[in-house]
Amino acid sequence: MRETFEHKLGKLNNDLIRMGGMIEEAIASSITALRDSNTELAKKVVEGDRQVDEEEKNIESQCLSIILREQPVARDLRKVSAALKMVTDMERIADNAADIAEISLTADVSTIMHIVKEIQTMSEKVIIMVSHSIDSFVTTDMTLANETIKADDEVDELFISIRNRIVELIKSEHCSGEVAVDALMIVKYLERIADHAVNICEWVEFFKTGEYKNTRII
Repeated sequence: MRETFEHKLGKLNNDLIRMGGMIEEAIASSITALRDSNTELAKKVVEGDRQVDEEEKNIESQCLSIILREQPVARDLRKVSAALKMVTDMERIADNAADIAEISLTADVSTIMHIVKEIQTMSEKVIIMVSHSIDSFVTTDMTLANETIKADDEVDELFISIRNRIVELIKSEHCSGEVAVDALMIVKYLERIADHAVNICEWVEFFKTGEYKNTRII
């Protein structure tokens, strides 16, 4: 009986890892599409969001099935409950990546991306945060989760720096207001992705300790 339960948990972990790979690729591809004005790649990201949605439903179904059929308690219940919550953040990350890709289909921000190179830097940091947040859950690594949460401060600082740089470009008339707004939306979406990665790490803490945002739950 326990062996079957462990098998289900193993499959859940593997599916979370697969979904994590999908959203990491979506973020990277959306930024590449923007930088290179690659409309085909942007369309691929937008279309791929449906696959992520299906994966979310699959994982949610697994979690509910485990809870109802196996009736886990304590640590096992926390793990499945955390997975059920964090998969929502993962799906929203994919939504934000698709939002970024959609911008590249309606606007040309490649020029401003080459000028404001911090946008690329920010995207790389965000991808690492997402990867580490999922790894920390699968391996129950609280140290990695805490490091990922701290990394969000760097992303926030980059957001402020990029925003100020874009304002300077508008004032010096190096870019139009419309392009500037699109660029600001891109970095805002990246900031949101980082926030979702932090949320995932907070669910790791819940899984490990039974506490979520300093409140005892299970």
